[in-house]
Amino acid sequence: MPHPTGPTDPDTRALIVKMKKKKDKFYLIMARHLGKSKRSKIPVNVTRIGKASMDNDTVAVPGKVLGSGEIKKPVTVYALSFSQGAKKKIVAAGGKCLPLDQLEKKARIIV
Repeated sequence: MPHPTGPTDPDTRALIVKMKKKKDKFYLIMARHLGKSKRSKIPVNVTRIGKASMDNDTVAVPGKVLGSGEIKKPVTVYALSFSQGAKKKIVAAGGKCLPLDQLEKKARIIV
């Protein structure tokens, strides 16, 4: 019997289904990235978020955010999960860390 690929977490699977129902290109891209296997997902560092965003920007990360590097811009980050270091750095820069299931508006996708 073949092993399933993709997330096995029921909350993540429900989030994928919810995003696919919206039928918007942005949410379909997010659902596709969330549906990848854990092995093929690359975590995003706060440095990459800082380079790819502008002040007061909204960013969506379909995976984990790690605290390596620095961020100096206040950004709102929606992600599947955050490391403790990443949360501290984003909040210290004046930003917000929110779970991906609260994403209701379009954001810049960083993969």
